[in-house]
Amino acid sequence: MNKKQLTILVTTLGIVIAVLIIGLIVFMSKSSKQSQQIAETEQFMEEEKQQMVTEMDQIAGEMDGFTLYVHNDSLLREFDLQKQKIKELQDELRRTKATDAKRIAELKAEIATLRKLLAHYIEQIDSLNSLNQRLTTENIEVKQRIQSVSATAEQLAKERETLSETVSRAAILEAYNIGVTPLDERERRTERASRMRTLKFSYTIGKNITAEPGYKTVYLRLTRPDEELMTKGGGTFQYEDRQIAYSLKKDIEYSGEAYSDVMYWRVDEILQLGTYRIAIFADGNRIGSHTFRIERN
Repeated sequence: MNKKQLTILVTTLGIVIAVLIIGLIVFMSKSSKQSQQIAETEQFMEEEKQQMVTEMDQIAGEMDGFTLYVHNDSLLREFDLQKQKIKELQDELRRTKATDAKRIAELKAEIATLRKLLAHYIEQIDSLNSLNQRLTTENIEVKQRIQSVSATAEQLAKERETLSETVSRAAILEAYNIGVTPLDERERRTERASRMRTLKFSYTIGKNITAEPGYKTVYLRLTRPDEELMTKGGGTFQYEDRQIAYSLKKDIEYSGEAYSDVMYWRVDEILQLGTYRIAIFADGNRIGSHTFRIERN
């Protein structure tokens, strides 16, 4: 090989080596860029993954928070199912490698779906709460109306009771013009106790259109000055939930108009001197009273 050929060979080898060096430099440069790009991609995917983990935790926290305001059993069951699904996705997301871009993208899509579902649930909760608030307001109004009606009914009942008491009092008969005429054996008036054979009691029952008309029994109680009741047969009648004795009684027919009548006591005993008391009863009520004195024997 001559000098010229050697020069050509050395030059050619130099060129080849230079090309190889340049190619190696280019290859190493590209490889470095690819490694950097891969590293940057992995870092981005890791940040994306962490952001998704944070978002999942946020969604789970919001679900827990909104559960406190849910009072619908069906919606609560849906919440429980979605909370379980979120927990499963959280566990899977933490296990998924940052390099698994496909699965991370799928999980990101599922998180977006959960976010939309949560928004739907929030809308339902607001709607239900508004409905509950409206129903509560209506319930309060109904209760207030019921209380008002109850108060009115109670007032009417009291008024009816008062009216009934008033009518009952108005229906009680009243005896007036009560008098006593002592008579001797010839039925002449006498003031001497020793000559008295009959005591004539007169009275008038006043007009009362409220009282029930019909047959009634009038009772008369005659009390001596020593407070002993004068009686012959020992009969009794009902007065204030008890039976009390009477001196005389008489059945009358009362029409509602003023009615005057008399009763007679046959004197078979020695009459005491002093003040005697008369009490007249009808329909279980005391309707009149009177006192008189016997002062001479």
